[in-house]
Amino acid sequence: MAKPLAKNQPHSLLGAHNSIAGGLHLALEEAARLRAGAVQIFTKSSNQWAAKPLDTETIALFRDANETLGPFEMAAHSSYLINLGSPDDTLWRKSIDALVIEIERCELLQIPRLVFHPGAHMGAGEDAGLARVATAMREALASTSGYRTRLTIENTAGQGSCLGHRLEHIERLLQHLDGDVRVTVCLDTCHLLAAGYDYRAAEGYAGIREELATRIGLERVDWFHLNDSKKDLGSRVDRHTHIGEGFVGANAFKHFLTDSAFRKVPMVLETPKDDGADARNLAKLRRLSRVAV
Repeated sequence: MAKPLAKNQPHSLLGAHNSIAGGLHLALEEAARLRAGAVQIFTKSSNQWAAKPLDTETIALFRDANETLGPFEMAAHSSYLINLGSPDDTLWRKSIDALVIEIERCELLQIPRLVFHPGAHMGAGEDAGLARVATAMREALASTSGYRTRLTIENTAGQGSCLGHRLEHIERLLQHLDGDVRVTVCLDTCHLLAAGYDYRAAEGYAGIREELATRIGLERVDWFHLNDSKKDLGSRVDRHTHIGEGFVGANAFKHFLTDSAFRKVPMVLETPKDDGADARNLAKLRRLSRVAV
């Protein structure tokens, strides 16, 4: 295992998923208030297909905020409606088109990552579903050839027929895409535990880290979602909660926070937005990142 960070040296690229209510640039103002080094946003409503095109003023305000308040490490999260694994041709085509639009929006905003869930096979089976996702990703990447924005695959908890809850699913997608440099990976800690990966003890973390290195490559892990889980190991239920208040437990986050392989990988919260919760959760993570495993 790689050497951990030195004690008393906190991870510098922590942040949160911030609201865009009132303007995209306000998410960056909130990131600055939180003393964050990273920020994740939606560039449009996560539960609607349609999106108002980005105008020049919105783009300029966002870019200027990043330049003056940051620069921040950034990612956008795609709409939850997108299902690249759908066997239904109409929904599949609509999903690809929506993904391309989201990549285009990220490119305009100079956001280098678009995090997305692989999708659900809806009864067609994992093999068919993964092939469907890979084909959709290949088309989206080809349609945005020359863009800097990367497609960042997020692991899932595995609810229903959702794909991506096993690391081998992500490995297979990378293989289908011949290791395209514009494809990276986001690890969600809640999803990882819910999917059955127990990294809470040092031995468990070491085993999962080795599997990540073998199947995906540690260097391809480009983003983290640091979330505790309301449900226990292997539940395959996606329910986030505050750091240290769920089945992950505070100490388990130290493994990721102090691993030198992930020292420069941004890590953001997707925990509930109670009053002041992001500040409290970030304070916990900063304390944990100062303690060597």
